[in-house]
Amino acid sequence: MKILPTICVAAMAGLLLGSCAVTAVKPGMTQGEVIAGYGKPSAIVPISTGTRLQYSRQPLGQSVVMVDLDASGRVVSAKEVMTAAEFSRIEVGKWTRSDVEREFGRPAIVDGVASWRGDIMTYRWRDVVTDMFFFVYLDAANVVQRTGQGMEIRTRGKVG
Repeated sequence: MKILPTICVAAMAGLLLGSCAVTAVKPGMTQGEVIAGYGKPSAIVPISTGTRLQYSRQPLGQSVVMVDLDASGRVVSAKEVMTAAEFSRIEVGKWTRSDVEREFGRPAIVDGVASWRGDIMTYRWRDVVTDMFFFVYLDAANVVQRTGQGMEIRTRGKVG
């Protein structure tokens, strides 16, 4: 079970109250204790074993932390989900938009291109030292049909 270390405001981009949290999210904490220490989650979603608190820094940040609570409202686990290992869990042809949003939160961008008939959900994340995008391609029925990733290239100043 992976538990969050103590987190300061810089790590959660304003999701925490005060200048620095003094208590790590630990198994057994109540939902109220988590929210009191870390602020209002970006979303609260039902999961098969209870409830998930989503703390997302999307669209500009590269972190999404999920805090899972059991049926009695106590912390079971907390983990960062913007990782290659977590993205690899997505099952093409099985997962839906709802599954992706439950596991990763709302994307940074939902876009489309002429060569793809459905939506493309884009998440921002960091692979060690590289800023990345992770793409989830949905069909018209909102079922995942493919995934991919690419580097996020930022330019400075004016072009041309």
